[in-house]
Amino acid sequence: MQNAPVPRFFRRTAVALSIGIASLAGAFPSFAWEPTKNVEFIVPAGTGGGADQMARLVQSIIAKHNLMKQSMIVVNKGGGAGAEGFLELKGAKGDPHKIVITLSNLFTTPLATGVPFNWKDLTPVRMLALDQFVLWVHKDNPAKTAREYIEAVKKAGPGKMKMGGTGSKQEDQIITVALEKRSGAKFTYIPYKGGGEVATQLVGKHIDSTVNNPIEAVAQWRAGNLKPLCVFDNERMPYKGKVAGDYSWNDIPTCKEAGVDTDYVMLRGIFMAGGVTPDQVKYYVDLMEKVRQTPEWKKFMEDGAFNQTAISGKEYADWVAKAETLHLGLMKDAGFLAPGKK
Repeated sequence: MQNAPVPRFFRRTAVALSIGIASLAGAFPSFAWEPTKNVEFIVPAGTGGGADQMARLVQSIIAKHNLMKQSMIVVNKGGGAGAEGFLELKGAKGDPHKIVITLSNLFTTPLATGVPFNWKDLTPVRMLALDQFVLWVHKDNPAKTAREYIEAVKKAGPGKMKMGGTGSKQEDQIITVALEKRSGAKFTYIPYKGGGEVATQLVGKHIDSTVNNPIEAVAQWRAGNLKPLCVFDNERMPYKGKVAGDYSWNDIPTCKEAGVDTDYVMLRGIFMAGGVTPDQVKYYVDLMEKVRQTPEWKKFMEDGAFNQTAISGKEYADWVAKAETLHLGLMKDAGFLAPGKK
C-alpha cells in the first residue's frame, strides 16, 4: 500500500519552518570553540601598574559589551618579577581558560633570574599595543631638551644624578643603562615598586629624572609638576589633542630628534598556555579585536599615548622572537644576565 501524499499546506509549512530555523542560526553564529567556564586573566605584575590597568580595562569592556558568555577574572601574580604568573601558565598546558597579559618581563625575568621559563612555553595570541617610555624631569629642571639634560648629568659627574624606575633589571633600568652607553652619562638608578611611586618621587625632587610610561606620569604633567623631554621611539606619538597647557603628546620629540639616540618600546600582548588548539587561539584573537574596536579602548589608547600596533599569528610570533634577541643583547651589555644565560 502506498503512503498517502502529504497535503500541500503541510509541505509549505515545513519549508517555511526550515527556512526560519536557518535564519535564526545565521542570526546567532556559533563559534568553533568558546569558553565553558570563567577565564582567568593573569597579570604577571602587581596592582595599579600598566599591565594591570590594561587587563582590568579589557575585563570591563568584555563585561559591558557582553562580548563573552563566561566571566573574565583578573588575577595578579607578580611574585618573582612576574615569574609566578608565567610559571602558572606554563604548568597549565592545554588549558584554554587561562590567558596572560605580557610586558617585557616575559623576557627580562627568565634572563635575569634563570627561572625555568621561556615565551616559547606559551602560545602567542595577539599584540594589543606597544607602550611608550618618556624621559621626564621636574618642571623646575633648567634643561629644555634631552641633550641639555644629559649634558648636565655628565657635567655633574658619575652617579651624582638619580634616575628613578620601576624594579631592578627590568625595562626602566635597561633603558637607563642603554642611555648611559649611548651618551656617556652615568646615573645612580633608584628602583621603586611601581610607576605611580616613581612619578611621586620625581614630583618631590627625591630623584632627578624617570623613564615612566605616559599613563604613569600624565596626571603630574597635567598638574604642571613634571615635563617630558623625549619619547624613546623612532617616531613621535600621533596624538595631537592638548594634554598639558598647549602641549600634546605629539609635541614631544623622539629622543633621537632631541639628540639622544636611544629607543625602546614595551609589549602589551596576550598569550595562552602551550598545547591549545588553533580554534581556541582564534577565539581570543577575535575577542581582543572586538575589544579594540570599542570607544573605551580607543580612549584608553589616546589617554595613555600608546603605539597602537596590533598583530597576531606568525607576524606576532616573529616579533616576539626578535624582541627576545634584543633583550638578550641589552641585558648582556648591562651585565644583568643570570649565571648560565648567554
